[in-house]
Amino acid sequence: MEQFETVTTSAEQTRKLGRLLGELLAPPALLFLTGDLGAGKTCFVQGLARGLQVPEDEPVTSPTFTLMNQYRGRAPLYHFDLYRLGGLDDLLDLGFEEYLYGDGVTVVEWAERATGLEDDALCLHFSQIDDASRRVSFRCRDGLCGSLLSQLADQWRERGLE
Repeated sequence: MEQFETVTTSAEQTRKLGRLLGELLAPPALLFLTGDLGAGKTCFVQGLARGLQVPEDEPVTSPTFTLMNQYRGRAPLYHFDLYRLGGLDDLLDLGFEEYLYGDGVTVVEWAERATGLEDDALCLHFSQIDDASRRVSFRCRDGLCGSLLSQLADQWRERGLE
């Protein structure tokens, strides 16, 4: 299993980490995000969207009440939030499985509510350290994802963001 862990010290730095990953990602990609409410998941996705070239003037918000938002950039971004998931039937009604293995980047917040798919995803866990700081832990199982994590770690350090 490949891993990378870093600490961000502001919301802006969390966005920069997401943006860097978005710049490195090649679709199709599946990202599972876990962590407590307010731990930085949506902030990270905002940066990820910019790294995928979603226009700066397009607001990226958590789809807490709609379950999924879609954005257009150099690759489609499908942003799921399962916090208010009523049951797996809600996901199936959205065609969730088609997005998981589709042509874009699929991000699932509160991914612990969609168990059984972790082996296919880059898993990120967000932990709040204090009001501004977050620990972000990345892990994956396959070699391609491991290469991505190595690139992410190297570029994060090279840009002096660590």
